[in-house]
Amino acid sequence: MDWDSCVKIELEAKEENAALARVIAAAFAARMNPTLNETEDVKVAVSEAVTNAAVHAYGREGGIIVLEAYLKGNTLTVVVRDFGRGIEDIEKAKEPLFTTSPNEERSGLGFTVMESFMDSLHIKSCPGKGTTVVMTKEMGKKDE
Repeated sequence: MDWDSCVKIELEAKEENAALARVIAAAFAARMNPTLNETEDVKVAVSEAVTNAAVHAYGREGGIIVLEAYLKGNTLTVVVRDFGRGIEDIEKAKEPLFTTSPNEERSGLGFTVMESFMDSLHIKSCPGKGTTVVMTKEMGKKDE
């Protein structure tokens, strides 16, 4: 065990579960005494990651999204994992406004938002096997 505390939960791959994931991540991070801005940053990033997994990994077929959160010192690590389609070209998928769903109302900013609200973002994906998004945020800083 290389962390101070952890939580892991499986969610049905539905967009509406992004709200539940936000609350879980924020409640878990609360023990680190985050600022309001830090809490909101985590909630937005987690919401984007879970929504991406629900929409792009499985389409309308359904599946499972795993949400994990770890605390180590002042650092919160959030992992969102799916077992869906995977991403062919991660760098392309990270480009602002890129979307695999052009006929739907999607902005193509999910990874951009995650990257801007968290201190780090790492994406691992294997086509046909799924995607893992790992985000970290140092907590307990003063609001600017």
